[in-house]
Amino acid sequence: MSRVLARLVVVVLAVGAAFALAQAPTAPAEQPTLDAPAPAAGQPGVPIIPAPPEIAARAWLLMDARSGKVIMEHQADERMAPASLTKMMTGYVLSEAIRTGKVKWEDTTRISHNAWAQNPVFAGSSLMWVDINADVSLKDLYYGLVISSGNDASVAIAEHLAGGEDSFAAMMNEQAKRLGLANTHFMNSHGLSHPEHYTTARDLAILARAMIYDHPQDYAVYGEQYFTFNNIRQMNRNELLGEPGVDGIKTGHTEEAGYCLVTSAERDGMRLIAVVLGTASKLARKEESRKMLGYGLRFYETPKVLSAGQSLSDPPAKVWKGAADSVRLGVTRDVHVTVPRGRAAELKAAYVVDEAHQAIEAPVEAGAVMGTVTVSLGEEPVLQEPLAALDSVERGGFFGVFWDSIVLFFLKLFGQA
Repeated sequence: MSRVLARLVVVVLAVGAAFALAQAPTAPAEQPTLDAPAPAAGQPGVPIIPAPPEIAARAWLLMDARSGKVIMEHQADERMAPASLTKMMTGYVLSEAIRTGKVKWEDTTRISHNAWAQNPVFAGSSLMWVDINADVSLKDLYYGLVISSGNDASVAIAEHLAGGEDSFAAMMNEQAKRLGLANTHFMNSHGLSHPEHYTTARDLAILARAMIYDHPQDYAVYGEQYFTFNNIRQMNRNELLGEPGVDGIKTGHTEEAGYCLVTSAERDGMRLIAVVLGTASKLARKEESRKMLGYGLRFYETPKVLSAGQSLSDPPAKVWKGAADSVRLGVTRDVHVTVPRGRAAELKAAYVVDEAHQAIEAPVEAGAVMGTVTVSLGEEPVLQEPLAALDSVERGGFFGVFWDSIVLFFLKLFGQA
């Protein structure tokens, strides 16, 4: 009997070895997913992109909102006073509190002396004109913050959410850290000058991008041109609103900060964020922002290269010891790439499976990172994205696992896995 079992084991191992060699992967590690030939630079049909325009500001940055690509910048990481651009974070913190259910838009707050429009601290600054001891809804305060740029609205929101300005500033700084704003620090909710109150053009673009995509319904308020409160009708201070595609977001001005503007515009599926800090006048911040947006929209485009859930592995990747024998590999979010207009056809993508996942073994969890997708413009890599499993695969039954273990043993023995 023992001889029979021994012979059976030998036969199983021999068959396993043969099967393993037959199943050895032959595909290269790098798998192309897109291949769109295009004329080389300098040939007819390839557009010439001019240098970015000169901008009359202390700092500026132009970013594509979808891809995060910076198209042009100058002193984008220099710390500067943000003035009322601070209110972008005040609004973002409120939107987060609404999203997480901590407060509701219909909640009201009683206006304190600190938040009162007649507070001498606010003399000469922008106001919503709330009255002391009045009960005002968070929705009205948000509109007053965004459209009227009310310093009184800012303080009222801060007191409602955190009890006071100092505690609210800590909340703002925590959000700044979470969003990756590396050179930003807040001391108040409204933006009146303080030595330790600063941000940068880059951080403001990142914040604007978060506002647009994290809270699109709340962001839409930035595009409204008028707000009436206490029988006072005020116009949005963003002078670019009403121009094609412009739908936000915020102005700012103090003597220290100069005239500042963060603007976003969307045309033909492309959304840009322009930041100008420290211009000389209202007209200058408007014209310089328009100049930047025009340059980006005319000379660049941001096509979607890959779609969330799109399988890049054809055929699907082999899975060992699983209830299923394969898994699709791809990206878990839409991938956009900003390129000079007219060069989208040169984009190509390829993926590489990590060394540790050359032989994928169950269980596999959907979303697990298996490698890297690289998108190139011609021969130049421009973006990398995690390659993920698009499906979950549970561990298989006893005999399936046993057989795959034998096959894998020989694959590894012969250096094939």
